[in-house]
Order: sequence, then C-alpha cells, then structure tokens
Amino acid sequence: MAQEVTFVHLTDLHIGDPANDDHLFSDTRQTLEEILRLVATIEPKPSFIVASGDLSNRGDAESYVALRDMMDATGLPVIYALGNHDTRAGFYTGMHGRQEDLEAPYHHDRVIDGVHIITLDSSTPGFIGGSIEEAQFAWLETVLDTHAALPKLVVCHHPPALGEGPDVTHWRHVVHEHSVRLGEMLRGRNVLGILSGHIHHDRVSIWHGIPVIVGTGQHAATDILRTDVLRMVRGSTFGIGTIRSSGLTMAFVPLPTDRAELNVYPLSLMRERAAPVPVAAE
Repeated sequence: MAQEVTFVHLTDLHIGDPANDDHLFSDTRQTLEEILRLVATIEPKPSFIVASGDLSNRGDAESYVALRDMMDATGLPVIYALGNHDTRAGFYTGMHGRQEDLEAPYHHDRVIDGVHIITLDSSTPGFIGGSIEEAQFAWLETVLDTHAALPKLVVCHHPPALGEGPDVTHWRHVVHEHSVRLGEMLRGRNVLGILSGHIHHDRVSIWHGIPVIVGTGQHAATDILRTDVLRMVRGSTFGIGTIRSSGLTMAFVPLPTDRAELNVYPLSLMRERAAPVPVAAE
C-alpha cells in the first residue's frame, strides 16, 4: 500500500430509547454521540467507519433513521452490517427507504482508499447465533476475486467459531459448519482481518492466520470472569484500525465505567435461541 489507512470500528450500537425498552440497559444514543465526538478528533482523519451489527436494539425503522442521521453527520463513509438484534425490513426501510425485497440478507462490498471491504450478513432471523446462507457463500466466492490484489477486511457481526468442533456456547458465533467453510474460502485471500461484535467484550484471535477483532460495542460489556451466567455490566469501547503494507493494527479506546451490573441471563436461554445447527447430508 502507498500510504497508511485509518478507520474506526464500532459494533453493537443498539440504538433505541431506554425509557421505552426494558431490554435496553444504557442510553446508547448518548454513548454514540460521545464516541463520535472522540472520532472527530482522530488524526489522521479516518477513511471510513465500520459498524458491525446490532445497529438497533429492536430493529424498528425509526432507530435506523436516527442512526443514519447521526452517522451521516460525521461526513465519513459508513460500512453497516446486520446482527441478531437488527431486522432486515427495519434496516432497509429506515436506512434506505426501501420498500421491496425486505427480507433479503444484507451483504455487500466496497473499495475505499485501496482497501476491499466485504460485508456478510450473519443474522439468522428469530435466533441469537449466526449463520451464513448458501447464496452468500456463492456471492463471496465471486466477490473475493473482483479485487484480488487488494488487501481485504471482512465484516461479519458474529465472529467465526474458533474451536475444532461445535461447542455448548454456539450462540456466541457463526455455527461451526459455516465457520469451517468460511475459513476455507478466505485462506490465502490477503484478508487483513475480520471485524465482528456480538459477544460484548474486546477480543483478538488468530484464526487460520487471520486476525479476528471483536469489539465490546456501545451498549454493555460482558463480564468474562463469570462463566456460569451471562452477566452484563456497564462498559463501552471502540476500535481504531491502521492498515499498513505490513498488515493491520487495532487499538481499543475504552470509555470510563464503573462496571455496574446491568442484567444477568441464564446460559440455557442463550443456547435455546442459538442459530439452528445445520444437519449434515447423509
């Protein structure tokens, strides 16, 4: 690459109104406003913003209109992905004014400042966990070759499964079978990193040689010291990415927090609402 490229990674924005939503535990609009004020101070100026899913808390069209207005004010290109809290119909209607084909998955790609950004829709309507539909795999196979020489960022709300087989917390990621297939498709494709969210804590993994960067997001943080329940505490971070010819660097910017408890979920509930595990053909 001829020059460094800087970008911002947001995730799990959960835009909504906590006064009218029992499942929204913080003022996410206020948090996003604070973060965007900080983003405006970044030097060099970022080339783009990635918002990797759970854009809205309830998936209503009004929340996407509010988000669009806030993000448009930055003057930066924004790459949106959809997560399990989003609804495709609400997103298409509120963000784009679209009135047809409202249940189609939202996958797309774009080149900005010499970086090929590929966005997958890992949302599985009605479920918490992630999956990738067959048509998306076919699209991905083609789009990977459209700018073969360019470095790539992949955006996907649910991170891929990291283990050697399915696990009991499969609501936390793209189902294992689809993750394996994704890894095979991305191998050797000059992928600088995968940008994800969903699990509400900062995490960096090297997956088949590809960095997988997960952000805490702007709604709440997972207490990773508790493994018997899903304990949510107050907390928010965003990421600043720098792309050089040598690769990708990510820095995490935490907002001040007291880590007060916001809610606790039993793991049994999460497992029940994970994405259906694909059944292998006989």
